[in-house]
Amino acid sequence: MPDFSLEDALVSRGFACIAGVDEAGRGPLAGPVAAAAVILPRPFSCPLLDDSKKLTRKRRDLLYAELTGNPEVLWAVAMVGPDEIDEINILCATHKAMGQAIASLSQKPDIALVDGLPVKGLPVPHEAVVKGDGLSLSIAAASVIAKVTRDRFMEKIDQEFPAYGFARHQGYGTRAHIEALTKYGPCRHHRRSFQPVSQLTLPPADGA
Repeated sequence: MPDFSLEDALVSRGFACIAGVDEAGRGPLAGPVAAAAVILPRPFSCPLLDDSKKLTRKRRDLLYAELTGNPEVLWAVAMVGPDEIDEINILCATHKAMGQAIASLSQKPDIALVDGLPVKGLPVPHEAVVKGDGLSLSIAAASVIAKVTRDRFMEKIDQEFPAYGFARHQGYGTRAHIEALTKYGPCRHHRRSFQPVSQLTLPPADGA
């Protein structure tokens, strides 16, 4: 389970305000990539908080409500949409969303703990931690907020384009999603630089 060991190590080096940063939605064929930045208060206790991928949807929703409803938890989310993902590529879009999330925090952190590999262009110093969402409470909190925010966005666009089933698969390349893409072609929420979306020649299904 994640804890404050990484944060404590940074505190011992003189950093006082530490943000955890994580993303959701790098791999899907549709929808935005989302990133969250979170500064947790100290002391802080949330025994059930973990990497969002290890949690049920119900548990994520409960943790999201607990985190975002706590006035001592500082958090921000940023999303970069499919048009920009196609223009600058998914890695750059992910890094941009992370930078925007950090910049949107009401308090500027001294340093960020970022899940994954090093990120270019962040507005504060950072340390990258592979699988950090399972190690750091701050990153785990960011993973939950980013995931729930993006999932709810996909549920919203599912109402506009119900043929694709976005609420069920969140834009990932499931068999049902591929079948809908083959039948209807891509809509404006699809990432046209991603395969197999890029291979489809049917006209956009904006009315689907």
